[in-house]
Amino acid sequence: MAILEICAGSVESAIAARNGGAKRIELCAALEIGGTTPSEGLIAEARKVEGLTLNVIIRPRGGDFLYNEHEIACMEHDIRTCRRLDADGVVIGALTADGDIDTATCERLIKAAEGMSVTFHRAFDMCRDPRKALEDIIALGCHRILTSGQAATAEEGVQQLKELIKQADGRIIIMPGCGVNSGNAARIIAETGATEIHASARKSIGSGMKFRHSGVSMGNPDSDEYARKETCEEEVRKIVEAIR
Repeated sequence: MAILEICAGSVESAIAARNGGAKRIELCAALEIGGTTPSEGLIAEARKVEGLTLNVIIRPRGGDFLYNEHEIACMEHDIRTCRRLDADGVVIGALTADGDIDTATCERLIKAAEGMSVTFHRAFDMCRDPRKALEDIIALGCHRILTSGQAATAEEGVQQLKELIKQADGRIIIMPGCGVNSGNAARIIAETGATEIHASARKSIGSGMKFRHSGVSMGNPDSDEYARKETCEEEVRKIVEAIR
């Protein structure tokens, strides 16, 4: 059976992932922009959820993956914090301005990880030459790559994912992710030969607030301040059953 990793943005989501049968979470903040590094407090609380491998995304901001020296130093510090809080792994990625893997930056981040599991995140899907990038990431010593096969979703990227897994030839784990759900997870695994798969399995949760002040937004004017998305235990369970 393939391993299911769930992208979780809260302790509640981590618990739902565990209860649904997932084996690992990628802990993130700001999932609406693809994920950024969660707070020290969130990492510490998520670590208390038993029965889960805890990987933490290391991304100082949204947007592209071209980082300056201040951002790199911030990521190094965040990785050391993750190690101190006993996280199992970190999820990193950096590109050069020309769209190649920024191996120099990644080497610094991997050094800061000091033996923790290292996943290269979907910055891979923004690189110009995925075959060369795969070899560069293998040479860095990363343990897996999270990727949609450079497509809008993993389902659309099945052929590229299959080719990447063939090229990797067991040297690194290629983990399909983006748009994975209980309706397509089994097919993606069957068609690509993947041994791990990544999903968010989220649903909208209404606020418990009784008093509501309409017309005021804390961020995007179109956002609903009285709803948030959390991992759905039932959807996690359905994915686990589908890929079993």
